[in-house]
Amino acid sequence: MVFKTSQLTIKNLLAILTLSFFTIQIQQQLTKMSKEPFNKTILNPNETLTRGELENLQLRHLRDCVRRLADVPFYKQKFAEHGVNHESIRSLNDISRLPLTTKADLRNGYPLGFLAVPREVVARFHGSSGTTGKPTIVAYTPDDLKLWSELCARFLVSGGLQSRHTVQIAFGYGLFTGGFGLHYGVERVGAAVIPAAAGNTRRQLMLMQDMQTDVLVCTPSYALTIADVLRNDNIDPASLTLKYAHLGGETWTEQMRETIESSLGILAFNNYGLSEVIGPGVSGECIERTGMHIQEDHFLVECLDPETLKPVPNGKPGELVITAMTKQAMPILRYRTRDIAVLYDDECPCGRTTRRMSRVIGRSDDMMIIRGVNVFPSQIEEALLRVEGAAPHYQIELTRPGTLDEVRVKVEVVPEKFSDKLADMASLKRRIEQEVTTITGLHITIDLLPPKSIDRFEGKAKRVIDLRGMKVEV
Repeated sequence: MVFKTSQLTIKNLLAILTLSFFTIQIQQQLTKMSKEPFNKTILNPNETLTRGELENLQLRHLRDCVRRLADVPFYKQKFAEHGVNHESIRSLNDISRLPLTTKADLRNGYPLGFLAVPREVVARFHGSSGTTGKPTIVAYTPDDLKLWSELCARFLVSGGLQSRHTVQIAFGYGLFTGGFGLHYGVERVGAAVIPAAAGNTRRQLMLMQDMQTDVLVCTPSYALTIADVLRNDNIDPASLTLKYAHLGGETWTEQMRETIESSLGILAFNNYGLSEVIGPGVSGECIERTGMHIQEDHFLVECLDPETLKPVPNGKPGELVITAMTKQAMPILRYRTRDIAVLYDDECPCGRTTRRMSRVIGRSDDMMIIRGVNVFPSQIEEALLRVEGAAPHYQIELTRPGTLDEVRVKVEVVPEKFSDKLADMASLKRRIEQEVTTITGLHITIDLLPPKSIDRFEGKAKRVIDLRGMKVEV
């Protein structure tokens, strides 16, 4: 089994995944909400290769990647230990003979120990935040930047972007890869970019209104913040020209998507990427929204049991392990993302033949073990948003008042349901606790808070506050 947990948790986890990808009457929803005919263009012929053609291309890319990494100190040592080189890679199954790479390995190679090209040919450096106080540096050649822009363009086009659109990017610009990758992806499509960056939400709304923005790019939590300001300022979402949103950078549930779509009057599409691999552009949703198409001509994606590191069957959750085969400056082998998701290889009606991945349902290193049961934050979010009256703004507090871990969830009540009547609030609290128990198999204490009690986020939301090891009065 992938996770050591109760049967109830496994059952509900799979139920969540099923709900996330086979939403009832999804096409009717898309037709109802769409404000224009949807563009079904496929940007690159590689997105429609047969499985045989794709696997032949992947094998050539994988062998070349191993050859180019032979002089990188970390991989040179690992190849010697594993007894492999590019000539010993005869099939895609041989990927299991190659070493895994972890975040700790990249930190140990700070800043440029994983650089596979001369430094003078590097065109750009980015970085991801780290717990050591120093970022994990990633590098790009000019060809890497061209590739990155195309990969982002692919999922943007599959999610409705057309050259006549105006796109407002409310991601941070800087070491973080999100803003720049998507910026150049939009330009690759030929659409106009408003590089608004994150924050100053009322200014964001002013730009949307004055510039007639068609597409919003940001994190899901910031899309919720924008929706909050719209409501607080009594701005009718229908007065905006927004049609689509491309949201990424953090985990989010199908219920949160529905909340964002109904609040902003748009269609919201999911995408996935991470700085260590290339940034956004690893995968993204098409109009069918039954999973994110993986750009398999450039990435080999495995789904492994995080404990045994053995492959899990298609349709079962496991940890994504990604090989960036074609990146020049810093290709990477079998990177352990710690992201838990599911892979699907059934046919997609959109015409793309690449495998799809589910939304990330949690991280193997973010999983909370409570009284012997594994719980992901996304499961708690799923439960909250099933209950009318619970707002999509919450925080999970972990404490250890004695010898056992405890979980407490603070959740805002939507303004129209917030009441000074104790009976009403007690009823809402019970309904939320029951739903959380149904999803997780645990009784978790719920604290109801008035609207606007929890901090809003311009970037990634901080949902889990770990107070274990600290003296906390509960």
